[in-house]
Amino acid sequence: MIARWDRYGYAVAAPNALSLVRIALVPLVVLALLLDFSGHLWVAAGLFVIASLTDVLDGRIARKSGNITVFGTFIDSLADKLLISCTLIALVEMNHVWGWVAMVVVAREFAVTGLRLVAAQNEVISASRSGKIKMVLQVIAVLALILNTQYQALNDVLVILMVIATVVSGIEYFVNGRRHLADSISR
Repeated sequence: MIARWDRYGYAVAAPNALSLVRIALVPLVVLALLLDFSGHLWVAAGLFVIASLTDVLDGRIARKSGNITVFGTFIDSLADKLLISCTLIALVEMNHVWGWVAMVVVAREFAVTGLRLVAAQNEVISASRSGKIKMVLQVIAVLALILNTQYQALNDVLVILMVIATVVSGIEYFVNGRRHLADSISR
């Protein structure tokens, strides 16, 4: 059986399916950014917004159904990281953002994913409040960069806030994840 229905009438696999849709949208966002056709930035922005909304929706469905699993948390986190990281790398290629910004974000995203993989042996590490704030700031900043608004100062402020939230939440994950790392090393 591919999916079972829970007491709320949702397919248990629905949150994971939404995360997989987000992953499938990543190359479409990148292609829309990098292919130069009329309205390509609006197409990329629309796809990016749809992908970002699947993140909100899959989390709500998983929490409402009480179906938060290690796999679901991992696939959701991976989908977020791929969406933000690949989009930022494409934006670097387009000279819409500095390369070091993408490097900081990508490094943090995959370092936290590694920590979550280590922790997955014992328990689910859910997104922290700072991680959720970081994701919201990333979505807003990346969307502004995609649209390449005429307000460069606003874009710069959004990027700086995104980088600060990214670094702070990454530090928080590792400070709180010390026990998981120590347990993993001692095995």
